[in-house]
Amino acid sequence: MTDRILVVIPCYNCETQIGRVLSQFQSVPHGIFNEVLVLDNRSVDSTVHAAIENLAVFSSCPIVVARNRDNYNLGGSHKAAFAYALARGFTHVVVLHGDDQGRISDVLPLLASGAHRVHDACLGARFMAGASIEGYSTFRRIGNRVFNMIFQVVLRRRVSDLGSGLNVFRRAVFERELTRRLPDDLYFNPYLLVTLVDRGMRIKFFPISWREDDQVSNVRMASQALRTLGAAREYATNRRFLRTGEHRRVPRDEYVFDVIAEHDPASPRPL
Repeated sequence: MTDRILVVIPCYNCETQIGRVLSQFQSVPHGIFNEVLVLDNRSVDSTVHAAIENLAVFSSCPIVVARNRDNYNLGGSHKAAFAYALARGFTHVVVLHGDDQGRISDVLPLLASGAHRVHDACLGARFMAGASIEGYSTFRRIGNRVFNMIFQVVLRRRVSDLGSGLNVFRRAVFERELTRRLPDDLYFNPYLLVTLVDRGMRIKFFPISWREDDQVSNVRMASQALRTLGAAREYATNRRFLRTGEHRRVPRDEYVFDVIAEHDPASPRPL
């Protein structure tokens, strides 16, 4: 099957960064990606407007700017994007966060090697050999590595990151009921990791470059630590609840967004 790759850029209050994120695609060769979806999660700033301002100069592939109908949080935005990708026949979804901490160029060698066809999930890792990270305190670096080690012991496999903002998912991940009951908030990624391991899916970590300068973090350290460890605890002690339990605070039947603007550089006029 020929690759059809959708890049999803989830955003929340990224008006300062989204233009920089989209400019990264100027160096991406044509034909690598089939579409880019900028998915705004009900930002209270001008993220959508800033994204639309960059459409006319976006030349890598067709691009869509959309807004969630409700604030679904990061995990919910993943689910909305997965449903979109499934309905339109994409074979892979690349997730690149809209806050300009990651680089789309880091995924290109992975795609060139064909690793995305062999593995169900290729997860960007900030804390492995070959990765680079800027703007993280020593405390945060050590904390992340400790958590990686805990999950590594529980899952009995190497874990290099519990959730970065650059990942590649094969259709096998988003065509199943793997993600529907997972948390809609920031804990989506660690719960997804343990779910992928539990289901025996093929996972590959790959090194990425990561930086933090003008981004605003939504993470609360203490509560994040406890809930993140909850994913490992469920894998170790309550696998049945991990597989069938409801992990969302607000269960939803669907995750829907509205398209705000579109641009196809191959078309002589706007879509």
